[in-house]
Amino acid sequence: MNLWPPFLFNSIRVQHVSEDWSELSVALRLRPWNRNYVRTQFGGNLFAMTDPFWMLLTMHQLGNDYFIWDKAGAIDFVAPGREDVYAHFKLEPSVVQELRDAAAGGEKVLRWFDVDVVTRSGEVVARVRKQLYVRLKPKARTESVEERQTSAA
Repeated sequence: MNLWPPFLFNSIRVQHVSEDWSELSVALRLRPWNRNYVRTQFGGNLFAMTDPFWMLLTMHQLGNDYFIWDKAGAIDFVAPGREDVYAHFKLEPSVVQELRDAAAGGEKVLRWFDVDVVTRSGEVVARVRKQLYVRLKPKARTESVEERQTSAA
């Protein structure tokens, strides 16, 4: 993932991914080529450093039986980023179960996720919100109904 051009050329680095894809940490280094006009972190890079990760964590946690898409996003710039910044994502098991339960009947589920972009000392530079679309795939819905019918018989 660190070799993906939008990350590579903007000094965005995934620092850690847990084996079960429930947690992930990412950093954005401040470099001369990724600063904005006033020499602070470029807002587009602050958003880019957080963009795919709620979707990726959710995809790995829920598995292939679900459609998972980014639906919406928002960023609130809190303070100028004058140094390297970091974001840590943690997808709690209770949230994964909540998504499974809400999508069990095939309904679309829309859920917001939040992450702060912070400096090494913990100063918040930006707050990012991403909304995910989650839906159980039709084939998985059919298999689930058939399993329930078989176990009832």
